[in-house]
Amino acid sequence: MKKIPHKNILLFKSCMVNVEYPGVESSTRYIFDKMGVEYRVDPDQSCCTGLGYYYDLFDQLSTTALAVRNFYLARSSGHENITTLCSTCYAIMKKTIKLLNSNENARQEVNDILKKAGLSHMQYQAGDLSSEHNIFHVVEVFHSLKEKISKEIKLDLSGIKIASHHACHYCKVYPEDSITPSRNPMVLDELSSSCGAQVVDWYDFKKATCGAGFSQRFANRDLSLSATADKLLALEGEADLLLHMCPNCQMQLDRYQPVLEKELGRKLNLSHLNIAQLMALAMGADPYKIAGIQTHSVPVEGLLEKIKNKSPVE
Repeated sequence: MKKIPHKNILLFKSCMVNVEYPGVESSTRYIFDKMGVEYRVDPDQSCCTGLGYYYDLFDQLSTTALAVRNFYLARSSGHENITTLCSTCYAIMKKTIKLLNSNENARQEVNDILKKAGLSHMQYQAGDLSSEHNIFHVVEVFHSLKEKISKEIKLDLSGIKIASHHACHYCKVYPEDSITPSRNPMVLDELSSSCGAQVVDWYDFKKATCGAGFSQRFANRDLSLSATADKLLALEGEADLLLHMCPNCQMQLDRYQPVLEKELGRKLNLSHLNIAQLMALAMGADPYKIAGIQTHSVPVEGLLEKIKNKSPVE
């Protein structure tokens, strides 16, 4: 069984989280602090380049060189358990470590770049980090603490129907490392259940993409939004909330829901939250100062009103 760390964690900042949904990071810190997780956020960390890489703007060499710099920050601070808020960061990190550990030519090329830049101390040696044992998604840490988290729940979520959207870059790119079966991912469902929520275990298009496809939302807008509409329409009347673990997916489904409502001529009545936001709210976090719901395109206040009207958990 995959061993999930609770200390020596480098909480890897996500550019998309911080630009689009900063409440995801503040919610994660809130939960980690409450659960006694030992972690560090490094101010010198750079982007994983995931957006640029999947938009074909960054090549593999640039991505790998930047990753080596970030790996050095983790190792030098004793926080080698790199834990990501974003599934794209997760996939990029795993890929670059696998490449560096297995391809001597690639490793030497990156190390030569660092040497020429006067950064020889950051050079990477085969085996410095492990793709399997040093790279984690934050949901895995939450999942390993779900019983402890369940004892801190302050709100009654039993009347809220929650459906999950599991990120492709977590359960499809490296299915062998997923902590629940990749064919029927359940990590978000199990976390929701531990918070006392009513879970929609299965719905049509549960395993389908959000439709973003990075550049596809711009290059093939109609196709992209068609996939997004399939997922949203499948949940019409079935769920109150769609739960996310990836800021790109959340952006696609939250930002474009009002667009699709206008095009379809109907309200879809579905709210969106990241799992960290949901759990932080359930544990008593401020909706605006911690969970950051004011950054959402689909208002979350109606969902919170349904929860607020219920008695707090004793």
